[in-house]
Amino acid sequence: MSGKPLENVLIISLEQAVAAPVCTARLANAGARVIKVERPEGDFARDYDDLVKGEASYFVWANHGKESICLNLRLDGDREIFESILSVADVLVQNLSSGAIDRLGYSWETLHARYPRLIVCSISGYGEGNPYARMRAYDMLIQAESGLSSISGNGRIGISIADIVTGINAYGAILEALAQRERTGEGSYLSASLFGSMADLMAVPLLQTYYGDQPPTYMGMRHPSIVPYGAFPTADDTEVVVAIQNEREWQRLCCDVLEAPELLSREGFDSNTARTAARALVESTLSAITRRLPEKDFIQRLDDNQIAYGKLNEARDVLEHPALRWAHVALSNGEKVQLPAPPVQAAWISEDLAQCPALNQDGQAIAEEFAAPQSRSPQHG
Repeated sequence: MSGKPLENVLIISLEQAVAAPVCTARLANAGARVIKVERPEGDFARDYDDLVKGEASYFVWANHGKESICLNLRLDGDREIFESILSVADVLVQNLSSGAIDRLGYSWETLHARYPRLIVCSISGYGEGNPYARMRAYDMLIQAESGLSSISGNGRIGISIADIVTGINAYGAILEALAQRERTGEGSYLSASLFGSMADLMAVPLLQTYYGDQPPTYMGMRHPSIVPYGAFPTADDTEVVVAIQNEREWQRLCCDVLEAPELLSREGFDSNTARTAARALVESTLSAITRRLPEKDFIQRLDDNQIAYGKLNEARDVLEHPALRWAHVALSNGEKVQLPAPPVQAAWISEDLAQCPALNQDGQAIAEEFAAPQSRSPQHG
């Protein structure tokens, strides 16, 4: 599709796993040309599973729309190709282990001196300039270190949330750096970390702890300061999540949904503050009523009275959800699969996504394209 906002932007990415690929996949969706540099053995995320018609689910989701070339940056010939791409690239993204990019001779200082318009985005576990900077870091470790696990039942949230959010944060920062370069003509250095991304998500719990000395605890499907706000059982052995936002809704819930108007005057039930203090009693009282209601009837009453609710779905249920949009992507083996569509809809965002590359699929073509210095144009503007 023509007219994409980043269609004249060239990204080269030394990437593996999840965070950097998520970032560059979004850049590719916006029209950027993304050259994915892999080790000769390939991005290890290719082998996370083989559930998507023989390919890994994470890899397909985070790598469609890219070109793949295998380079060993310890070999002179491969370094020449890499540097030839750098000379015309707009952005370098990398999430190698701590210090690896510097040891290869590609520190920010070196790159900026040689390619002053190049934007460099480094993604790490704990950021730079602190005692943890050189620690190995993976998503689950960051969930634990950041305190996220402590408010989610001392368990791992079931997706790689630290990786994913960091990739999205890096994507946004790169867009800002491209805009900044339009004004200044200079490239920028961006440092994004998994820990920093999770600390940002933990802002409210951290503020509550720092200023109020009230560390949050695991609440399950409950809100820490609003009652009722959580999952309630039905006669069908399912659960429906109900969210009450104000006293008008509480009144409608009691009178018209639960048909229990007497609750409004019951001690401990007459304000959100009181209900929060008496959480266990309020929730058990409401649950005794909702447990007698079939799910369909309960949901209909909630809907009729404009009270927010949601089903406690499992992944299999979401596959049939009416709000779920699908996109399509071709695999390197010729199969075509679907995956959740990009979350933002815009005129330039297609639901037919570009192919997910095989390992080194474009290696020869890229090597030939960037082998002859006289054929290259100056770095993009």
